Amino acid sequence: MVKEKRRIAIITSGGDASGMNAVIRATTRYAIYRGLEVYGFYEGYKGLINNNFKMLDSNSVGGIIDRGGTFLYSARSEEFKTRSGQKKAINNLKDNKIEGLVIVGGDGSFRGGHDLHTQGIQVVGIPATIDNDIAGTDFSIGFDTALNVIIDLVSKIRDTASSHERTFVVEVMGRNSGIIAVNTGIACGADYILIPEKKVDLAKIAGQIKRHRKGKRHTLIIVAEGAASANDVASSIKLLAGHEVRVSVLGHIQRGGSPSALDRVLAAKFSKKAVDLLLEGESDCMVGIKSMKIVKNKFMDILEEKKGIDEELYKLVHVLSM
Repeated sequence: MVKEKRRIAIITSGGDASGMNAVIRATTRYAIYRGLEVYGFYEGYKGLINNNFKMLDSNSVGGIIDRGGTFLYSARSEEFKTRSGQKKAINNLKDNKIEGLVIVGGDGSFRGGHDLHTQGIQVVGIPATIDNDIAGTDFSIGFDTALNVIIDLVSKIRDTASSHERTFVVEVMGRNSGIIAVNTGIACGADYILIPEKKVDLAKIAGQIKRHRKGKRHTLIIVAEGAASANDVASSIKLLAGHEVRVSVLGHIQRGGSPSALDRVLAAKFSKKAVDLLLEGESDCMVGIKSMKIVKNKFMDILEEKKGIDEELYKLVHVLSM
């Protein structure tokens, strides 16, 4: 009699992030190497509720490591937030004899994972969000790729800003966190950064721009979407400084693109650790990287902690812009 292999499943949930496909590939192939069967549910928690899945093998995840987004797709699910929705998902997992679940996503996805854990489902999370705002890890999947996409775009904007001696306001993602904006600022040589965590005086900034105008070919202001509207900032600077200001809102282009080398390597390391944790009987936890070491964090520990910006990096941006 042939013994049935233990089954695990994987979902990608929340906002998409480059590197999710690399995680699906690495999780699937490493799990198969460890003697497991792997199933991928489409559209995150929505797929768990609708029982929409396929069995994954080495061939089905081939050729996706360099693709952005997620071939398992992602979706929000209001139904899953209800007890009845969670019950449907749990019943489907049990009916399909799936014993462990890998959730690739952000804090909202991990809250759902914690709910499943409390109802008897073994769950391990892999952080994937371009905002990089999840506590317990220095990097999340997708963050480095997003930064590289933004840097490339802002470099092009700087070229035209210098050619025409203009001020540009560039709006990047970051509704509740300025981490993208701060890292963009240091990498792109921004003059000013506006983030949700810090109050700024636009009149003071406008005065500095006016005083420094002679001999300076351009001014670059990075704005996190949660701090202010780029158009409002531009209007204020134009009124106070007395010269033209251009606006560029980068939007969802920041999410796309082939994942960077860092995100691909992280995907492999995170996936291996997640599968190992499931085999060790661990649950209700997320893998992460701290000081270059792969670590484990309990869901509630990271959900109760707000990840702040790097204060020293924030200060350094403005020192280097002088």
